[in-house]
Amino acid sequence: MGIVFPCHCYMKSIDVISIPVSNQQVAKAFYKKLGFVVLEEQKMEEGKYWIRMGLEGSSTTITLVTWFSKMPPGSMQGLVLRTDNLQEDIQLLKKEGILSTDPGEAAGGKFISFKDPDGNGISLQER
Repeated sequence: MGIVFPCHCYMKSIDVISIPVSNQQVAKAFYKKLGFVVLEEQKMEEGKYWIRMGLEGSSTTITLVTWFSKMPPGSMQGLVLRTDNLQEDIQLLKKEGILSTDPGEAAGGKFISFKDPDGNGISLQER
C-alpha cells in the first residue's frame, strides 16, 4: 500500500531546490563532479546567474543561488542523493578529491556524508 496524502492539491513534484553558494562557478564545477549537468545558465544581473542543474533521469533539479540573504553559503544541510552502488561512488568521489565520512547504516540504507566547497551538507545513500 502506498502513502496517502490528505491534500487534494494539484501539486505533483519537487521541481527546484536552491543551494546557497558563495561562488556559482566553483559550485557548478563541484556539482559536475557529482554527475550533475547544466540544464540552464542565464545571466540575471551583474555577477549573478540562474544556474539550474540536474541528474540524469531525475525531475528534481538544483539551482546555485547567491541572492537570498537568509540563506548564507553553507547553510543548506540534508540534501540526500541516491545511488545504486555506494562503494563505486565512494571511489569516484575519492578520485575527484571529495572527502566523505566512513560508510554508515541507517533505516534508509547505507550512506556517506560530505560537503560542497561552501560547507553545504550532502549525503549519498544506497537503498
